[in-house]
Amino acid sequence: MNSLHHESELELAHLGCGHLTDRKSPAVLIGGLGMGFTLRQTLDMLNPQAQVVVGELLDPVIEWNREFLGQLNGNTLSDERVDVQTGDVVSLISRSKNKFDAIMLDIDNGPAAITNSYNRHLYTQEGIQACRQALRKQGVLAVWSAEPNKKFEKLLMTCRFYVTRFRVPAYLGSKTQSRFIFVASEDKKILPPGGGELRVQTRSKKGAKGERTKIRKNKKGAKGERTKIRKNRFKKICDLSLKFRSV
Repeated sequence: MNSLHHESELELAHLGCGHLTDRKSPAVLIGGLGMGFTLRQTLDMLNPQAQVVVGELLDPVIEWNREFLGQLNGNTLSDERVDVQTGDVVSLISRSKNKFDAIMLDIDNGPAAITNSYNRHLYTQEGIQACRQALRKQGVLAVWSAEPNKKFEKLLMTCRFYVTRFRVPAYLGSKTQSRFIFVASEDKKILPPGGGELRVQTRSKKGAKGERTKIRKNKKGAKGERTKIRKNRFKKICDLSLKFRSV
């Protein structure tokens, strides 16, 4: 963690809960407290009736924020809207059915650059499905990552999300160091504008098989039409040949 490199943490909040700025009493979850910059930006964006749950695995990180980092993040943990819960974020999400309008995850270094194996479960299909079930209708899942990850994008789509990826500067004014934020929702109209190409939801294997069967049938039908056309042309040629002979 570096207090100078926090622009991407601010963008995580912008992209994750930008659709909630006019909501009267939204509920959001931030997975990973860090230095409190994502929490600070979230509180600045949401109204006084909002509820912001923060899941943090490590007690020392919470203590650092209370004792030393308040001057950097505006004493976020003293805000009445904040509920800090210590423990495994996956467990917190798994027991929160249909509870949040946004979930913003900044755990470890993202889906691929894992330094703590304990965090890996969050970025599996089971972890992402738990996130989907914890979201309310038109909810958004935003995931911070140190690097792009096509495999993770496909996983999100497999879990019935529409997905777009944003490349953001690691710190203000940076042109060489970037971070990435995946934004996902079951409602593609909720996704923020910009970012990379929209990734659509993955069809089920049964649906995909049906589409392939339909294509094969269409090809077969097209082949039949072409055969019919060739036969008609051949018949016309034969008729013309007979006509000329009779003349």
